[in-house]
Amino acid sequence: MPAAQRVSSRNARFQQWESFLSNRNKRTRAREFLVHGVRPISLAVEHGWTIRTLIHDAERPLSRWAENLLRTVQAERVAMAPGLLAELGEKTEDALEIVAAVEMPADDLDRIRVRDDFLGVAFDRPTSPGNIGSIIRSADAFGADGLIVAGHAADVYDPKCVRASTGSLFALPSVRAPSHREVTEWREAVRAKGTPIVIVGTDEHGDRDVFDFDFTQPTLLVIGNETSGLSNAWREACDHLVGIPMGGAASSLNAANAATAVLYEASRQRIAAGKRAR
Repeated sequence: MPAAQRVSSRNARFQQWESFLSNRNKRTRAREFLVHGVRPISLAVEHGWTIRTLIHDAERPLSRWAENLLRTVQAERVAMAPGLLAELGEKTEDALEIVAAVEMPADDLDRIRVRDDFLGVAFDRPTSPGNIGSIIRSADAFGADGLIVAGHAADVYDPKCVRASTGSLFALPSVRAPSHREVTEWREAVRAKGTPIVIVGTDEHGDRDVFDFDFTQPTLLVIGNETSGLSNAWREACDHLVGIPMGGAASSLNAANAATAVLYEASRQRIAAGKRAR
């Protein structure tokens, strides 16, 4: 195992990594973001993401998991003072062993695998990175093939999104698109190749209940902005609009909760039809 560089002060490298926690532009320019936690880092390695640097505690003995990671992953090693490492991990309590600096993949819609029973999610102009992460987690849990974050939106690689996804960000292709146009053009290209994806928007005034829609067909589910719902452009792009029947005083659900409810129904239908394994 090669010797690690040591960082014991708030030098230029530390300051750059620290900037990734709050500065989207710097993350984007460097094409790099920070990850911590056993499950997220392990999933990043398992799914073939490029780990640029493994930053570890310079003072205390490391766990077997951390030692194995440093031994087997081809990445730069940096030994950092524990107080500085805790800042990169945004933790003031609990010991933190490793923070990984991970390379961002390209925002290429072709990263999303399209198959005969395709199920994807598009999130229209989300403002909360935590909601993006929660939807990534639900989409991964219920068998979706990918997430598209469309329009002027919060960042997929914001630390709040990475944390909320609990590692599913590394298992589920999550791609940023400038607007709905790129997504609809991609859909048309996929349809031309033989997979007839339908675009289904969620709306409290949908033309049918979610339970009455056939989600066993190839589907791109569109979730609206947390405050204003679906944009007019997305409404026009949708082939169908579905609503979630609700009782009580609530008139709508949080975007992540709504996405989870519809994804569960899609998964239930597909399992019942024998199109997805339990």
